[in-house]
Amino acid sequence: MLKRNALWLFYAVFFVLAIVFHKGENLFISEGAYALGKPLVWLVLFGFLGYSLYCTSKENFFKTIKRTWPFLWSRQIGLDLYIGLGLTMFVIYLNEGSLVVLALWFLPILVFANLATLLYLALNYDQIVSHFL
Repeated sequence: MLKRNALWLFYAVFFVLAIVFHKGENLFISEGAYALGKPLVWLVLFGFLGYSLYCTSKENFFKTIKRTWPFLWSRQIGLDLYIGLGLTMFVIYLNEGSLVVLALWFLPILVFANLATLLYLALNYDQIVSHFL
């Protein structure tokens, strides 16, 4: 129980600090192309966060991983997830141009996976979209 709450406390602190130290674009409203995407990313982030909190209240994450780890598909899904997270960290580096910024996001991304990557995308949506236009 303490581990689970400590991880969520770490996420809450990370979430608040990411918003407080975020500079640049508006938090919730896009001022660039594909403006509807930004509020949708926030909606997905909050929906996924809510679902993750619900799952935490119903099952212990560490015990579940321990039970499913022997299955090859469980390991394949984990490997797939972390390859994707590595690609996301590469995009963060390309977007920021800074190993320092990447280092600040590294641990939260490894621990919280898409809860951290969705936050990064929500905070930097316009900047990331502009790289593709």
